[in-house]
Amino acid sequence: MKNCPCNPKKEYKDCCAIIHKDISQATTAEQMMRSRYSAFVLSDVAYLQRSHLSSLRPNKQQAKDLEKWTKSVNWIKLNVINTTDGLENDTTGTVEFKAFYLQKGKVQVLHEVSRFCKENDHWVYQDQIG
Repeated sequence: MKNCPCNPKKEYKDCCAIIHKDISQATTAEQMMRSRYSAFVLSDVAYLQRSHLSSLRPNKQQAKDLEKWTKSVNWIKLNVINTTDGLENDTTGTVEFKAFYLQKGKVQVLHEVSRFCKENDHWVYQDQIG
């Protein structure tokens, strides 16, 4: 893969691949969110599990269902709308985004405000607000 799913202006190897190999390389909540979007595009459920707050991590069946779903859609693009906190020295933050994908011939939009926190000194997805 050449272009990164989270930002087609960057190469995957210079962007999310770094975080997929070493989760501690995500120094902000937005970088974590972008790396998770790329993992959705790549159907990398192992990374999605690893980057999820351990106490809220999906169980094996939910992870299996998630993998099946990620493989059933064609991801189009990611738009980051807003971030609150979530910088290197913060311990929590939120990222509002829209992820566009094609499912059964129709464009769908996942619009979410995600909460992130630090666990074991690295950013993880916590949950969504609302």
